[in-house]
This record gives sequence, C-alpha cells and structure tokens, in this order.
Amino acid sequence: MANLQVQARALGDPTRHKVFRAIVDGDAPLDVAHLTAEFGLNHNAIRQHLAKLVAADLVEETVAAPSGRGRPRLQYTVAPGAESRWGVTGPYERLSMWLAEAITSKETPVELGRRVGREGYRAAGASSSPIEEMVAQMSRQGFDPSVRNDGEVVEIVLGECPFASAVLVAPDTVCGVHLGLAEGAAEVIGGIEVESLSPRDPRTAHCVLRCRVVNPN
Repeated sequence: MANLQVQARALGDPTRHKVFRAIVDGDAPLDVAHLTAEFGLNHNAIRQHLAKLVAADLVEETVAAPSGRGRPRLQYTVAPGAESRWGVTGPYERLSMWLAEAITSKETPVELGRRVGREGYRAAGASSSPIEEMVAQMSRQGFDPSVRNDGEVVEIVLGECPFASAVLVAPDTVCGVHLGLAEGAAEVIGGIEVESLSPRDPRTAHCVLRCRVVNPN
C-alpha cells in the first residue's frame, strides 16, 4: 500500500485530483472514454493521470467484460488503499453510521438497509436494464457483483464482502442490512424484485442475491 506522502503527491495535481473525485463519485467503474469526454482532455493525458493514481494505490485498474469486437476496455474504481482517506468513505465507516442511525430510529437491519438503499440510489444510465441497475448499486457498495441468468430469475453473485469482519461478529444484523440495501434499490429501480439473499462465508464471499425481473405493466 502506498504511503500518505505518495498519495498526497499524486493528488497534488488539480486535474488529477478531479479525475480521482470523478471515480470516487461515479455510479460504476469508469473508463478512459468516459473520463476523456468529461474533462475534455486527450486519451493519453487521461491515461497518464490514471497511471499515477494506480501507482499511488488510489485507483484500481481492471479489465471490463468483453462487449463485442476489439480489446476489452480498462475500467477504474477506487482502490481499497484510498478508503477512509482523501474524502473517501470506507465501508466500515458507512456501516457504523448506518447502525448508529438505526439505534436512534429503532429500525430493524432490513428496514435500515431499505431506507439507505432508496436514499443512496444513483441511476447507472438511461438505457440500463433493471438488472444492470441493480448490479451498479451493488458495485458501488463494494460487492463486486457478477450475473447468472436463468430466464426471469437472475442470480447476482457477490464476489466480495465489504463488511466481512463485521459479518463474522453479527451476521444476522449485517446481512439484514445488505438484503435491505438490495430491496431499497429495487423499489427505486422498478421492474425487479429481490427474492432472497443466500449468505456464504464472508471471508470467501460469493453470497447470492436472487432477483426476479417483473413486467411493470
């Protein structure tokens, strides 16, 4: 993990800091084309800024799933090394704030998650399907989702658990919040219902969120 001085130097450039904030605030992983359009810079300039951010452990570079001919595009998300730093709220900070609110509001974990899921929803794109929207919400929360389709029933496999340590201590509470997050997002998205969440060992993740695509009519 890069130290604070390295990260501070990387963010010292104003444009690079704006690129970093765009990735932090993004609804889903961003690629070079998106950032080029947003900042009006050429591809090489954006790539140079991204390389500095990756080297400083502020941003992670991954290969997106293939979508047609040509090379798979690279996409960028906030790195774990940036969590709880530089204005980035880490997953345990989010969880602690939610649970503190629940103590005051006396909500159940699922009720709390539902409210947070509704309030924190960000549209992934005007042309996105309900499943793509749900995947984007789970990605924003740090669950690294992938999709298994079976007709109208869709299983979203969650490759990471951002709350793994907390789940080991209080699985019913934390998994209840997670289920509520998905249900709250589904309420806003429309056209999708959450049927169940099947937890796994949080240290290896791969919990399964089972959803059904419904006809809005």
